[in-house]
Amino acid sequence: MSLTVHTEQRDDVVVVSVAGELDMATAPQLQDQITDLLDKGRNRLVFDLAEVSFCDSTGLSVFVRAKNSCDEAGGEVRLAAPQRGVLRILEVSGLVEVLHTYPTVEQAVAGDPTPTSSS
Repeated sequence: MSLTVHTEQRDDVVVVSVAGELDMATAPQLQDQITDLLDKGRNRLVFDLAEVSFCDSTGLSVFVRAKNSCDEAGGEVRLAAPQRGVLRILEVSGLVEVLHTYPTVEQAVAGDPTPTSSS
């Protein structure tokens, strides 16, 4: 399965729209995009996950590495609009608390102080 990644600058935040399956085969593609953004000094990232149909532990590790790199650079990572299956993986892994997750891209970009998760 393939993965597509598109980026859009919104003020000082880069929205990284991801679509497809995020797994061992496709995670390096997203990691390369993140590395490129960080190399350009972009350290406030919102990942739009509305079109991600599957995410395994390799995909989760990409988000954790992105968060750690952005934190070190004085930025932050937020996740937005994950589908139910992806949100469930984030909840089970405990990462929904670590990787601030928002129901919409707009809320994530705005930095709504109350990220939410499905109960």
